[in-house]
Amino acid sequence: MMKSRTDEEEFWHSTKCKPFTFDDDDDGFSKLKESKQAVNNIRPLVDEEEDEDDVEKVSWSGEPVGSKTDLLITPMLYAPELRKPKSDYKDHGLFVWVLQVVSLEKFRSLQDKMCLLDVSVSAHDGNVITAVLIYLKRTLSKDVLFRELESRQTALRHFIHYLTETRDQRLLLELLRSLTTPGQSHLNLYKEHLRIADENKRRDFLKSCLSLPFSAEDSGHVQDHYTLLERQIIIEATDRQAERGGKVEIFQKFPRRASILNMPLVTTLYYCCFYHYTESEGTYSSPLNIRQTFKISKKQYFVTALAARAKLKAWSDVDALFTSRNWLGFTRKKSPLSFQRVVDILQKNSAPTQVLQEYVALVDDSDLRISLAQKLKCHDIVINMYRDLKDRQLLLGYLKKMERGSVEERKINELLNNSQIRWKN
Repeated sequence: MMKSRTDEEEFWHSTKCKPFTFDDDDDGFSKLKESKQAVNNIRPLVDEEEDEDDVEKVSWSGEPVGSKTDLLITPMLYAPELRKPKSDYKDHGLFVWVLQVVSLEKFRSLQDKMCLLDVSVSAHDGNVITAVLIYLKRTLSKDVLFRELESRQTALRHFIHYLTETRDQRLLLELLRSLTTPGQSHLNLYKEHLRIADENKRRDFLKSCLSLPFSAEDSGHVQDHYTLLERQIIIEATDRQAERGGKVEIFQKFPRRASILNMPLVTTLYYCCFYHYTESEGTYSSPLNIRQTFKISKKQYFVTALAARAKLKAWSDVDALFTSRNWLGFTRKKSPLSFQRVVDILQKNSAPTQVLQEYVALVDDSDLRISLAQKLKCHDIVINMYRDLKDRQLLLGYLKKMERGSVEERKINELLNNSQIRWKN
């Protein structure tokens, strides 16, 4: 929808508008993987704030130009030379600049209008370029304007910036869809979702971005971001109602600390492993459903589920994560993480000694295993390792650390008095 002249005037006088400058060396590409970040970042449940929506504060040269009388402060060429190719201006010594107030209405043909635009770009003045673009927007059809801008990248960037600042998202989408080559402009438009507070409007905006000609990789990221937010909206509405109803035990025992909306994927997975772990795969909030939908790796799913269930002290669920059964029916504990890392996660979540020692015993390196066992007071592991080493002196030293009358003290004394053990010292 084309904006009225009044709307365009507001653009000039609004302090919210941040101009495009030639000196802006931030290509934005490194910041653009917002959807990838949203999909892959591991973050705490309530730590989501980033400064990615901060816009560099820059200033334009010259004073703001009012458009009430459709006048333009612009470098002025003598009229007969306006039709010369831009490359000829300086060569012919005709690039004579005089600041004058010029009515834009005198530029009526497409050729004159494009020459005017080229001259304004040569002036390197953001005010001039934007004023000309506003005039062209009002006097040219969209198809013609878009076609001409695609071959004039500087003017195109200014126009995109103008549409972005005036929040003319519909025209901006039309413009970007018309461009034949995917590029930074599409990514910059995608970043506009950061300005949208309402989750439903943000979801709809992301959906509109799906039709833009991103690269294959970026297109996948934007699709995942849209799918994730759509799912979060459903989960948030259901859980908010359940929490207010007061009938779901887990929400009463562990009140939600934050909304799930706009959280990264791994935070969403953690949330669902915490509140919805036992749900069937057919539900949106099922951790298994999320894993399958977003193709989360086995290791990432494992560590997220382990952290969530350990936080809840659901030790039977923790044990089930490690249980592996071979074709003969025998079970053993298997982990995509090192067992040292597993022990660290469990210890940070205050796992009891009987749980910890089960995983400390699975640490491969014997020196590391005994060090962890001593640190975490897994006495049985230490005692059994000293017994297997047949080191009587180490056992005697460890006996001094045991409480009088404790089970561990009795066990060490029984070993020391066992005549069948051939001690090496």
